[in-house]
Amino acid sequence: MPHTPSADEPSLDEQIAAYQREYQDLDPQVEKIVSALGRLNRRMNVAYGRQTSTLGISNAEWEVLKALVLSGAPYQLGPGDLAKRLGLTPAAMTHRIDRMVGEGLVTRERDENNRVRVIIELTDDGRQKWLEAMQLAAVFEEDLLQDLSTGERSVLGEVLTRLLRRVEHAQPDAGGRLTDLD
Repeated sequence: MPHTPSADEPSLDEQIAAYQREYQDLDPQVEKIVSALGRLNRRMNVAYGRQTSTLGISNAEWEVLKALVLSGAPYQLGPGDLAKRLGLTPAAMTHRIDRMVGEGLVTRERDENNRVRVIIELTDDGRQKWLEAMQLAAVFEEDLLQDLSTGERSVLGEVLTRLLRRVEHAQPDAGGRLTDLD
C-alpha cells in the first residue's frame, strides 16, 4: 500500500532522517515503530470520529458507552468510576454525562440504597448507538487489517499486547489524562 503523507506531514522515513540528523544516537528501527503506532492511533481516532458522527454521537460519548457496556449488565457505574476509567476529571465527566442524559443515551439517578451515590445507566437508545458504532468499527477494522494473514494478525496482537503491558506496568496511572500533564 503506497504511503501518501499530507503536505503538512513528512513520511516516516523523512521524519526519522530529520531526527537522526539532529540526534545521532536515535535507533531508527525503534523510532519507526513508535512513530508508526502514534500516527496509526491518531488516524484511527479520526476515522472512528467520522463514523460516530454519522450516528450523532462523538468519540467521547462512544467511550462512555463502551465503559458502561464493559461494566456488564445492568450497565451502571458511578460518575467517579466512569471518570477514572476514562482518565477524566470529575468536572469533565459531569459535562459529558449532562450531554448524554440530554441525548437520551444514559440516565442519571440517585442510588435508592445510598442517596448520596449517583448511578449512570446505559439506556436502550445508548446501547443501540453503541452497537451501531461497533458495527461500523468492525467494518473499518477488518478493512484496516485486510492485508494481514491470520498468523500475522495473531503475532501483531501478541506483540502489541506485550508493549501495552510494559507501558501499563511502567506507567500504571497513565490510563487517561494526568493532572501533571494538563
